[in-house]
This record gives sequence, structure tokens and C-alpha cells, in this order.
Amino acid sequence: MSESNPSIWSVYFVRTRSNSLYCGITTDVARRFEQHATGKGAKALKGKGPLILEWHCSLNHSRSLASKVEYHLKQQTKSTKEALIRGNVSLNDVIHDDLYAEIYSL
Repeated sequence: MSESNPSIWSVYFVRTRSNSLYCGITTDVARRFEQHATGKGAKALKGKGPLILEWHCSLNHSRSLASKVEYHLKQQTKSTKEALIRGNVSLNDVIHDDLYAEIYSL
């Protein structure tokens, strides 16, 4: 990948048939969701369909930062994740201030 066209990383939630939420990161949300939906994505989602892409947020050009946000979101309670999906809370409300500042400083 050339320096003039850096990848934008996104974090996303996919809902399974059993109402579980899967959190992941990618540079192409539509492509990655299609992989999950066709059984070519994460093992954790195989056989758990139908799947619904519930939420996604573009972060910036850093895979490392996207991984940090993903980790932090995975630590949240189900009710907090649901509130984020519904728009009742923002990403800033869910992650700590230092991480939020890092997201928007680039």
C-alpha cells in the first residue's frame, strides 16, 4: 500500500442469530461483513447467522489504534455496547479520554 493512500481503519459490531455481539476491525467494513456472512470470516461467527452489521465507526490510519479501541469495546458490558449501537452514548462516552484524544489527534 502506498504512503499517499493510507488505509482507514474501522471498528464494527455484528449481531448473531443468538443476539450476541461480535466486535472486529477492518479497512473495508462491507467486504469484511460479506466475508463473515458467507462463512469466510472469523471462526467465532461461523454457523451463527443470519448476521446483522449493527454499527461501525471509522477511526484513522492506524491499525494499532483500531486494535486498542476494539479491545476496549470488547471489555464493555452488553448494555453499554447496545447503548452505543442505539446511539444513546457516543464512542467518547465509552472509551477513556486518552484513547479518544488519540483517535482524533491524527
